[in-house]
Amino acid sequence: MSPLITAYGALVLGIVSEVIGSSLLPKTQQFTKLGPTAAAIASFIIALFFLSHALRLIPLGLTYAIWCGIGMVLTATVSVFLYRSPFDLPAILGILLIICGVVVINVCSKSIGH
Repeated sequence: MSPLITAYGALVLGIVSEVIGSSLLPKTQQFTKLGPTAAAIASFIIALFFLSHALRLIPLGLTYAIWCGIGMVLTATVSVFLYRSPFDLPAILGILLIICGVVVINVCSKSIGH
């Protein structure tokens, strides 16, 4: 398997772990509930572990742009289903712009070999 594919796989696992941790934060009730707090902290540690592995081959700026963009979109989407937080039109447009930005970075950027 290509090292670059492995790096992007680590990035995906890091993003998923970060989304899980972020999605658990309301359940911690300001870190007063032990179970959700421990799970959220563990998720963030796992996320940073995988992020560090992605950084071996993917430049920091590109990694962080993808991390933030996809993480925000997924966390917002999870919040709709888990916490019933509705999207309005500006939120939907903003999310679409974030997705477009991540696509442009990955398709057009010369920052990393494709």
